[in-house]
Amino acid sequence: MPKEGGGRIEATTICFEYEVPPMHCISAQLATIMTIIMMTSAYATDTLTGQVTHVRDGDTIVVSGQPIRLQGLHAPELADPGGPEAARFMRTLVGGRIVTCTLTGERSYDRMIGVCSIDHHDIAAALVRAGLGRDCPRFSGGRYAEDEQPEAQRMPLPGYCVSR
Repeated sequence: MPKEGGGRIEATTICFEYEVPPMHCISAQLATIMTIIMMTSAYATDTLTGQVTHVRDGDTIVVSGQPIRLQGLHAPELADPGGPEAARFMRTLVGGRIVTCTLTGERSYDRMIGVCSIDHHDIAAALVRAGLGRDCPRFSGGRYAEDEQPEAQRMPLPGYCVSR
């Protein structure tokens, strides 16, 4: 029977009492620690506040050197109709300004995913209200649906925006 120490069962005691080889015991301990870290980081949110140093396109900005993909927003790519206008709008809205981004902990390529605002005003919502972007319901939960403009309907939603 494992010995209890200080109200808890020590992992080293379990390994010793049951004659578990040390490498197996260490591997099990590391696996447990890694599982805990992965579970907490998957649900963790963080905030990044900084200056927008670059606008890649309508739905990706760079804040203090960190690329941020705006969660739940679909904006056309630069090579697509409306893409340059969406990027220009975003550049005018946020270029050189301080934004606060609530990060989800998820990534898309080199980008962190987040909802960004200036003075508590969601910048993705501003792009959608301008008719230059659309709600991406799979990732927004419909957050921008009411902001969509009739002219934005000409922009088809990519498959990744549709719930699976």
